[in-house]
Amino acid sequence: MYPYEIFPGFDFYALFYMLALISALVWLRILSDKLGMPARVYNLSLLSAVAAIAGGYLTSILAQSVYDWIETGTFRFGTGMTFYGGLLGGILIFVAVYFTVGRRMFGRGGDHVKAAPLLADIAACCVSFAHATGRIGCLFAGCCHGARTDAWYGIYHVNLGYRATPTQLFESVFLYLLFAVMLALLLRGKRGVCALYLVSYGVWRFVIEFFRADDRGASFIQGLTPSQTSAILFVAAGVAIYIMKIRSKKCGGKTEHDGEEKA
Repeated sequence: MYPYEIFPGFDFYALFYMLALISALVWLRILSDKLGMPARVYNLSLLSAVAAIAGGYLTSILAQSVYDWIETGTFRFGTGMTFYGGLLGGILIFVAVYFTVGRRMFGRGGDHVKAAPLLADIAACCVSFAHATGRIGCLFAGCCHGARTDAWYGIYHVNLGYRATPTQLFESVFLYLLFAVMLALLLRGKRGVCALYLVSYGVWRFVIEFFRADDRGASFIQGLTPSQTSAILFVAAGVAIYIMKIRSKKCGGKTEHDGEEKA
């Protein structure tokens, strides 16, 4: 597409990657305030998010290195990045920081635990918007592209030397639309959009992988790409969360956090 530097050391991929991270933090702030998350819980969430972003960046690179190692037998750190590697690593780091520091701040079963379901829904919106923005950077960089095509929607990639299906752009549009749906549901008082995100994106990613043509290495499941394998886990996690939510309602459990002190 346009894999050139805006100025030395900074290109459009880096620009949209930076915008993606900033947008995630901005939406975390906006939705925490709109949905009544306690101020101290928001501060804890922000700390956890910053740690997750830093750690997720490293795990996204590590995941691609592992994929390459499985395929080639040679481990080289820094050959590229994968969304799933960054997201899964970021989630683990976020959860670890959030509950470890939260226990010190609020004690066992404190406000941070009560706010966790709401925070999961907010995080789903933040990740979806940030991912959509980051995919635009992928389009400019010429990575994550689809198969070669002469169709009207094909986009010429300088690094490839031909027109390719812009799967990056298709995914960006899908994620922005998914974000809009989840945002509307949250602002109407609905909960459980985290499950909606996991299932929706998992199904989308499994399907769109058939149209992608940038090889990211072998999968543990023969015949599937690494991203399709992860997509199955996403869908399973989303279904599990939804079932837990239904069971909790039947048992009279409280699945929402009604905070009064806004961030």
